[in-house]
Amino acid sequence: MIKINKLEIENVKRVKAVKMEPTANGLTIVGGKNSQGKTSVLDAIAWGLGGNKYRPSQPAREGSAVPPYLHIVLSNGLIVERKGKNSDLKIIDPNGQKGGQQLLDSFVEELAIDLPKFMNASAKEKTAILLRIIGVGDRLHELERQEQELYNRRHAIGQIADQKAKFAKEQPYFPDAPKEPISASELIRQQQEILARNGENQRKRQRLAQIQVAYANQGEEVRRLKALLAEAETKYAQLGEDLEIAQKDTLDLIDESTAELEANIRQIDEINRKVRANLDKDKAEADANDYRVQYEALTAEITAIRRQKTELLTNANLPLPGLSVEDGELVYNGQRWDNMSGSEQLRVATAIVRRLKPNCGFILLDKLEQMDLETLREFGAWLEQEGLQAIATRVSTGEECSIIIEDGYVVGQEGVQLQQPPGEIDPGPTWGTGSKTTWKAGEF
Repeated sequence: MIKINKLEIENVKRVKAVKMEPTANGLTIVGGKNSQGKTSVLDAIAWGLGGNKYRPSQPAREGSAVPPYLHIVLSNGLIVERKGKNSDLKIIDPNGQKGGQQLLDSFVEELAIDLPKFMNASAKEKTAILLRIIGVGDRLHELERQEQELYNRRHAIGQIADQKAKFAKEQPYFPDAPKEPISASELIRQQQEILARNGENQRKRQRLAQIQVAYANQGEEVRRLKALLAEAETKYAQLGEDLEIAQKDTLDLIDESTAELEANIRQIDEINRKVRANLDKDKAEADANDYRVQYEALTAEITAIRRQKTELLTNANLPLPGLSVEDGELVYNGQRWDNMSGSEQLRVATAIVRRLKPNCGFILLDKLEQMDLETLREFGAWLEQEGLQAIATRVSTGEECSIIIEDGYVVGQEGVQLQQPPGEIDPGPTWGTGSKTTWKAGEF
């Protein structure tokens, strides 16, 4: 990874003259009070390495007749300079060959020198950057599209199921009603069959009466016609046998009642109304159950897709342990971006940004006063563990600061001049170690 080995800044914004050697791995803190030039150091580095789009609107220090001067030595041997009236860019590689901004852009990550651009991005934009660098963006987008489509279908199905269930609940139900509507013609047919059977019974009863009358008359005829006794007795005996048979035929006859059928015929409309109401209720309940089954099936599909999303992110090469994506937002140790502490946001942002261009081994951080000293040490240790260089500012003059800026100078370097007057030879600077190094004016 390419890092910043040495840095000289003169007459840029509030900086009068600053020389420093940032710590290769870990945190280099530029401390000082407000309005002393701390942020100007980061702005100068961004301008030097990021190009003219990071050029300050007023790059020259107010009141200085000497133009801005930048001299940055990178760990790959490149030397980056901006000097002269127009602050033109000059890049020299280890072999003495010149290069331009395109060479710097090949390894300098834009967000590494402009971290607020990432910090202030929307949740969707942050997530898109992470998914792009771990290579699962397209697949995750497709899974999310499928999940949304299934969710919409399930939502619609659920609404219909609720409507059906509510409709079924509101329907009246008559437990005493038959399962199917009654047919008037069927009731009439049953009535006619009963009437026919009853008519046959009546015919038999009439025959019995006729035989009884004939028998009685014949007795009279026997008494009246003594002369015809033999014939009458024979006929009488025959009639007696017929009478016995007729009596046996009618002995167990029971007439069926048509009262229930007649009542059903009279009440057929009411009965059928109840039947139809019961059928409507049964159908509504069946429909509601069918939609519930569809709802549960879609829920299972959504669960399966979410499991695929989880597995996709679990198996992805994420830039930070505990970092993931849920519902299109970054989540770190279970917390979404707006619930993360400031230090957690910086750690997540730094981890993601360094993955964008792995060769860019440094990052600029402004206003680290949001971190307490313990958190600051933890963050610095994490940077060292990751082999990452961070140059940061902090409103402080404490021991945690690598250098302290006061009135545009590093404390201990007051009055130093970095650009040599014409005709003088620069014997070369004496570089510090990155931790409150003291340089004396005029000593190089």
